[in-house]
Amino acid sequence: MSSTQSTAPVLEVRGLTKRFGGLTAVKNLNFDVHGGEIFGLIGPNGSGKSTAMKAIMGIERPTEGTVRFQGHDVAGMPAHRIARQGFGMVFQHSRPLNRQTVLENIMVALLPDSLLMLFPDKALTERATWIAQRVGLGDVMHRRPPTLPFADLRRLELAKAIARDPKVVLVDEPFAGLTLAEVATFSDLIRSFRDEGRAVMLVDHNVKSVAALVDRVLAMYLGEEIATGRADEVMRNETVRRVYLGGAIETSARPEANFTDKVPLLQVENVSVHYGKAQALENVSIHVHQGEFVSIVGLNGAGKTTLFNTISGFLPYTGEIVRDGEKLRGTSPARIARSGLVQCPETRELFGEMTVRENLDLGGQHLDPAEKEKQLEWLFDLFPILKQRQGQMAQTLSGGEQQMLAIGRALMMKPKILILDEPTLGLAPVILELLSKALEKLRQTTPITVLLGEQNVTFALPHADRVYVLEHARIVWEGDPGRFATEAGEGYL
Repeated sequence: MSSTQSTAPVLEVRGLTKRFGGLTAVKNLNFDVHGGEIFGLIGPNGSGKSTAMKAIMGIERPTEGTVRFQGHDVAGMPAHRIARQGFGMVFQHSRPLNRQTVLENIMVALLPDSLLMLFPDKALTERATWIAQRVGLGDVMHRRPPTLPFADLRRLELAKAIARDPKVVLVDEPFAGLTLAEVATFSDLIRSFRDEGRAVMLVDHNVKSVAALVDRVLAMYLGEEIATGRADEVMRNETVRRVYLGGAIETSARPEANFTDKVPLLQVENVSVHYGKAQALENVSIHVHQGEFVSIVGLNGAGKTTLFNTISGFLPYTGEIVRDGEKLRGTSPARIARSGLVQCPETRELFGEMTVRENLDLGGQHLDPAEKEKQLEWLFDLFPILKQRQGQMAQTLSGGEQQMLAIGRALMMKPKILILDEPTLGLAPVILELLSKALEKLRQTTPITVLLGEQNVTFALPHADRVYVLEHARIVWEGDPGRFATEAGEGYL
């Protein structure tokens, strides 16, 4: 923490609670942020980080609690009034004025609220120029946003946020879509805000980048604080590690030599994917043998879903994806699925107003009646609860039952390769146990090949013959699950 830190906190949050109907997204959150300090808010998807940030900034109205800025309660004030008090917000998604130059965008952020100053004066232009140079946009300040690379668009958001010299800067997902080199540059920029005496608050999934940058961190899970303190202490906290990783790691891998195919069933070779200007995958290579269970582990935002959507034919890419010796480029997602490469998405995508049986029938619609009945019988043996719930609307099922139905519908397509994307997300331990047993049964009794994407290492490793670690759009480790605990496990968070 820099020497400029003042004794009284600039921002004091007490009892912050936000409910949406019956759902409590943030529950009784308490923390302080000082001037000259970088404070991080971390947690898996759905833990309430962004909701907490929006409640502080006035984008969402808190249900309960106080947000005191320099001693004054701003909770419940509209966002523009909070901003005027001395808050700058860096949003995750850039929304620049595309017809104006970078300099003009910054000048708009500097203008008084009345917008009476239609013709900017010399002082305004000089201030905007200084800010552009301050965040590294000096060379491009006369260009328009659509011509800029992704990292410069993020810099422009930083410039707009600090335009009015705020006391508190809130930054949502600062590292999303950035390369490792850009993360280092952005980290330096954010440190410089701290060195100027500002209070900086970061919200991000990228635990490693945040941990390297913050003075203190608060880890959240399901809306509540689970630990606060120095980043290295919080990362070692048992509860935090359990939330991100699961519990103790068990493995039962079959050696790669056990798989008899000379050429792997599926090969992803140097695949890169961009979303607009943001790089989502960078030279990713993986291979999967016939009958092998492979786990891709990585924190939220690492690129797992992008990898699976690319394999399934939904996204353009550079590199090659080869299945059974044939390149998949140009093959439609429907044809890829019909050929036996089936993805069960993280979002489940069930038809809520159709029954369990109707959802399953959709998966098995290509089968003749006798084959469909046989597949259904096999599936009900795997997930007995689905048999009991056949006539029930999908939307009335619990989260765990919906997950089983989503996997069940994918299995009704009789896949040769099944891709499971984050099947454990938000599920109770008792459901994890049921899913675990079902996966083990698939592994022991069928020739199916499974590619599993998971943040929860404890769930992913027992069902893996091999493991890849995906971090920041790149594969950073490959090996058998037994080696993971000693080589990659410590550095996973």
